[in-house]
Amino acid sequence: MNARQREKKDSMSTIIDTIEKEQQKSDVTSFKVGDGVRVHTRVREGDKERIQIFGGIVIGRKGSGINETFTVRRISYGEGVERVFPIHSPRIAKVEVEKAGKARRAKLNYLRGRKGKEATAVRE
Repeated sequence: MNARQREKKDSMSTIIDTIEKEQQKSDVTSFKVGDGVRVHTRVREGDKERIQIFGGIVIGRKGSGINETFTVRRISYGEGVERVFPIHSPRIAKVEVEKAGKARRAKLNYLRGRKGKEATAVRE
């Protein structure tokens, strides 16, 4: 790679960085893996918009910067339901931390095999 190609690549990455910084939210709630959260999402139905709440336990975070996502799991009618949310999405109104959890690992995939009340317990 010659100097001209390197210079072009550096200018592109600075442009991409500035665009990503503009789209990032500044008021992101801090939460960890294992926390019980309520995610308020904006749902558009026709010409109306409403807020829908998805509550559960954060079982993982992934990515960095504008591409960062988190996975929330809950038990609904005896069935496990997981949903992945981008942190900086304009569709997410806010994230409320209901209960702080104490997880000793980065991903809580072991909760998928549990049933009932033990599926919501993060204590190890």
